[in-house]
Amino acid sequence: MNIGANLGNLQRINLEIDLWNNMKAVRIINKKLVIEETEKPIPKDDEVLIKVKAAGLNRADIAQKNGLYPPPPGASEILGLECSGIIEAVGTKVTSKKPGDEVIALLAGGGYAEYVACPEFHAIKKPISIDWFDAASIPEVYATCWLNLFIEASMQAGDKVVFHAGASGIGTAGVQLAKAFGCESFVSAGSKEKIDFCLNLGASSGEIRSEDIFTKIQAWAPQGVDIILDPVGANYFEKNLSVLGMEGRLVIIGLMGGAQSNINLGHLMIKRQRVIGSTIRARSKEIKNEVMKALEDKVLPLFDSGVLKPIVHQVLPLSDCTKAHEIMESNENIGKIILNLE
Repeated sequence: MNIGANLGNLQRINLEIDLWNNMKAVRIINKKLVIEETEKPIPKDDEVLIKVKAAGLNRADIAQKNGLYPPPPGASEILGLECSGIIEAVGTKVTSKKPGDEVIALLAGGGYAEYVACPEFHAIKKPISIDWFDAASIPEVYATCWLNLFIEASMQAGDKVVFHAGASGIGTAGVQLAKAFGCESFVSAGSKEKIDFCLNLGASSGEIRSEDIFTKIQAWAPQGVDIILDPVGANYFEKNLSVLGMEGRLVIIGLMGGAQSNINLGHLMIKRQRVIGSTIRARSKEIKNEVMKALEDKVLPLFDSGVLKPIVHQVLPLSDCTKAHEIMESNENIGKIILNLE
């Protein structure tokens, strides 16, 4: 009798049985969040299975809950675009990760659950200096900022950058990245408290959200700004172009203020401006690989050195997922809201 072979077979059988076990996850039923039992995902050949420690909330989760932002084809219908956790199993073709690795991950969906599977290169090593909750606040917002600031808008040292919704997760990440890479930033936000918070993070100037914000931006950058990262959309579109400088780049990452707007083509032609529409969720696996590799190499070390810091508004248990959404929907938060799955 080959005891070693039999033991190996038994271990494989146990692993297969374990992978089929159920898990708790948040489902959407009639636009409400409901926690229920569902099957654990089984990683594909090029994927890793992560035991989730914490998951971050994003505006896209709100839109999906309300039926306005369906997941890409093949993605999990469970909410959640980022998480931190420990790799529990790997697919047969995975070479860069192993069970036991502590990671943060960019997800196409599935983060509001005890387990999630994702491509191996979308999970990167967790910074050693921060806890699971802070770690879960990083992947989506920093990947979004890197994609849109550095790849789409070609941000360079000396650029002047505007972040609308500056106290959001993306805004607080963008302000810090701009400062770390030698740029100035202006923020708009809904209260003086939020503006002051952004100034303390490194923003050069800011203004409470009102009809006057574009006058303030014009005064801050009389020659026009180089980049605007905008989650508002239609309501700000024409005025964004008016304060955008020569060869400026307007990157639209959200439609909180509507999807339909007029456009002054003269601004685009005379100033050679570019308008870029961008989301990260439906990007190809290869683009996400590139973005996450850049984060691992160029951004995560800045957390361990203290140049960047995670901005977490509140950590709530998974059972309070509805309350977490209510906080985001009411715009109460400064920085990220995190769900605790430990």
